[in-house]
Amino acid sequence: MKLLVINGVNLNLTGRREQGVYGAESLDSINAYLAEYGKARGVQIDFYQSNIEGEICTALHNADGMYEGVVLNAGAFTHYSYAIRDAIAAVGVPVVEVHMSNVHARESFREKSVLTQVCKGEILGFGKNSYRLALESFLI
Repeated sequence: MKLLVINGVNLNLTGRREQGVYGAESLDSINAYLAEYGKARGVQIDFYQSNIEGEICTALHNADGMYEGVVLNAGAFTHYSYAIRDAIAAVGVPVVEVHMSNVHARESFREKSVLTQVCKGEILGFGKNSYRLALESFLI
Protein backbone atom coordinates (compact mmCIF):
# COMPACT_ATOMS: atom_id res chain seq x y z
CA MET A 1 0.00 0.00 0.00
CA LYS A 2 1.17 3.50 -0.83
CA LEU A 3 -0.17 6.59 0.99
CA LEU A 4 0.53 10.30 0.74
CA VAL A 5 0.53 12.71 3.67
CA ILE A 6 -0.06 16.31 2.64
CA ASN A 7 0.51 19.17 5.06
CA GLY A 8 -0.68 22.65 4.25
CA VAL A 9 -0.11 26.21 5.24
CA ASN A 10 2.16 26.97 8.23
CA LEU A 11 2.61 23.31 9.15
CA ASN A 12 6.27 23.58 8.18
CA LEU A 13 6.57 25.65 11.40
CA THR A 14 5.25 22.84 13.59
CA GLY A 15 7.38 22.61 16.71
CA ARG A 16 8.11 26.33 16.66
CA ARG A 17 4.68 27.96 16.43
CA GLU A 18 2.02 27.80 19.15
CA GLN A 19 3.65 24.92 20.99
CA GLY A 20 0.77 24.87 23.48
CA VAL A 21 -1.52 23.91 20.60
CA TYR A 22 0.71 21.92 18.25
CA GLY A 23 3.48 20.66 20.52
CA ALA A 24 7.24 21.05 20.33
CA GLU A 25 7.93 18.26 17.84
CA SER A 26 8.92 19.32 14.32
CA LEU A 27 7.05 18.26 11.20
CA ASP A 28 10.15 16.35 10.07
CA SER A 29 10.12 14.41 13.33
CA ILE A 30 6.39 13.66 12.98
CA ASN A 31 6.96 12.50 9.40
CA ALA A 32 9.80 10.21 10.51
CA TYR A 33 7.51 8.72 13.17
CA LEU A 34 4.80 8.11 10.55
CA ALA A 35 7.26 6.63 8.06
CA GLU A 36 8.47 4.11 10.66
CA TYR A 37 4.89 3.34 11.66
CA GLY A 38 3.98 2.70 8.04
CA LYS A 39 7.10 0.67 7.32
CA ALA A 40 6.28 -1.68 10.22
CA ARG A 41 2.91 -2.30 8.54
CA GLY A 42 4.21 -2.66 4.99
CA VAL A 43 2.97 0.77 3.93
CA GLN A 44 5.05 3.21 1.92
CA ILE A 45 4.32 6.80 2.91
CA ASP A 46 5.36 9.84 0.93
CA PHE A 47 5.20 13.35 2.39
CA TYR A 48 4.42 16.73 0.87
CA GLN A 49 4.10 20.18 2.43
CA SER A 50 3.21 23.48 0.84
CA ASN A 51 2.05 26.90 1.95
CA ILE A 52 0.54 27.45 -1.50
CA GLU A 53 -3.06 26.45 -2.11
CA GLY A 54 -2.64 25.63 -5.79
CA GLU A 55 0.34 23.37 -5.11
CA ILE A 56 -1.79 21.36 -2.69
CA CYS A 57 -4.46 21.04 -5.40
CA THR A 58 -1.79 19.81 -7.84
CA ALA A 59 -0.51 17.28 -5.27
CA LEU A 60 -4.06 15.96 -4.89
CA HIS A 61 -4.48 15.73 -8.69
CA ASN A 62 -1.18 13.85 -8.98
CA ALA A 63 -2.14 11.47 -6.15
CA ASP A 64 -5.04 10.07 -8.16
CA GLY A 65 -4.05 6.64 -9.43
CA MET A 66 -0.68 6.83 -7.67
CA TYR A 67 -1.74 6.34 -4.04
CA GLU A 68 -4.39 4.28 -2.28
CA GLY A 69 -5.13 7.18 0.04
CA VAL A 70 -4.21 10.67 1.16
CA VAL A 71 -3.96 12.03 4.70
CA LEU A 72 -4.50 15.79 4.51
CA ASN A 73 -3.89 18.45 7.11
CA ALA A 74 -4.69 21.56 5.10
CA GLY A 75 -4.13 23.90 8.05
CA ALA A 76 -6.07 27.15 7.78
CA PHE A 77 -7.03 26.29 4.17
CA THR A 78 -9.49 23.85 5.78
CA HIS A 79 -11.84 26.68 6.63
CA TYR A 80 -12.14 28.45 3.29
CA SER A 81 -10.39 26.70 0.38
CA TYR A 82 -13.05 25.69 -2.09
CA ALA A 83 -10.20 25.03 -4.53
CA ILE A 84 -8.80 22.26 -2.31
CA ARG A 85 -12.34 20.99 -1.67
CA ASP A 86 -12.98 20.76 -5.40
CA ALA A 87 -9.63 19.03 -5.99
CA ILE A 88 -10.56 16.37 -3.42
CA ALA A 89 -13.98 15.90 -5.04
CA ALA A 90 -12.43 15.67 -8.52
CA VAL A 91 -10.03 12.81 -7.81
CA GLY A 92 -10.76 9.17 -7.10
CA VAL A 93 -8.28 8.74 -4.25
CA PRO A 94 -9.88 8.75 -0.76
CA VAL A 95 -8.77 11.58 1.53
CA VAL A 96 -8.86 11.63 5.33
CA GLU A 97 -8.82 15.13 6.85
CA VAL A 98 -6.68 15.51 9.98
CA HIS A 99 -5.94 18.20 12.53
CA MET A 100 -3.54 17.92 15.44
CA SER A 101 -5.70 20.15 17.65
CA ASN A 102 -9.39 19.86 18.45
CA VAL A 103 -10.56 22.67 16.18
CA HIS A 104 -14.01 22.63 17.82
CA ALA A 105 -12.45 23.68 21.14
CA ARG A 106 -10.68 26.67 19.61
CA GLU A 107 -11.74 29.89 17.89
CA SER A 108 -15.19 29.73 16.31
CA PHE A 109 -13.87 30.31 12.77
CA ARG A 110 -11.99 27.00 13.02
CA GLU A 111 -15.15 24.97 13.63
CA LYS A 112 -16.21 25.02 9.97
CA SER A 113 -14.41 22.85 7.44
CA VAL A 114 -15.26 23.17 3.76
CA LEU A 115 -13.36 19.92 3.13
CA THR A 116 -15.11 17.43 5.40
CA GLN A 117 -18.06 16.70 3.09
CA VAL A 118 -15.78 15.40 0.34
CA CYS A 119 -13.41 13.47 2.61
CA LYS A 120 -13.62 9.82 3.66
CA GLY A 121 -13.44 10.97 7.29
CA GLU A 122 -12.01 13.45 9.74
CA ILE A 123 -9.70 12.85 12.71
CA LEU A 124 -8.74 15.64 15.07
CA GLY A 125 -7.44 16.49 18.50
CA PHE A 126 -4.84 13.75 19.03
CA GLY A 127 -1.67 15.64 18.15
CA LYS A 128 0.67 13.71 15.89
CA ASN A 129 -1.44 10.62 16.53
CA SER A 130 -4.23 12.17 14.47
CA TYR A 131 -2.04 11.30 11.48
CA ARG A 132 -1.41 7.77 12.76
CA LEU A 133 -5.13 7.18 13.25
CA ALA A 134 -5.78 8.43 9.72
CA LEU A 135 -3.17 6.02 8.37
CA GLU A 136 -4.84 3.21 10.31
CA SER A 137 -8.16 4.05 8.65
CA PHE A 138 -6.69 2.88 5.33
CA LEU A 139 -5.53 -0.42 6.87
CA ILE A 140 -8.86 -1.56 8.27
